[in-house]
Amino acid sequence: MRLQSIRDKVNNNPIERFHGTVRERVKVMRSLDNDESAPHIIDRFKTYYNFLRPHMGLNNKTPAEMVGINLNGNKWLN
Repeated sequence: MRLQSIRDKVNNNPIERFHGTVRERVKVMRSLDNDESAPHIIDRFKTYYNFLRPHMGLNNKTPAEMVGINLNGNKWLN
């Protein structure tokens, strides 16, 4: 979809930013061994992105921290 201006109501910048984040992660993984592992990796990435990754819009806090979830120590296990 071609935009007339950056100020248009339709703006794909947020999804393009997210795709860049996914590409950064997948690039270092090279390739997946099989089609069955892809959904598992994407599920874990979504968990990381939505709960464990610090966000600039949240003053570099994780979404979990913003809602009061204590993730001290190993964040994945907690």
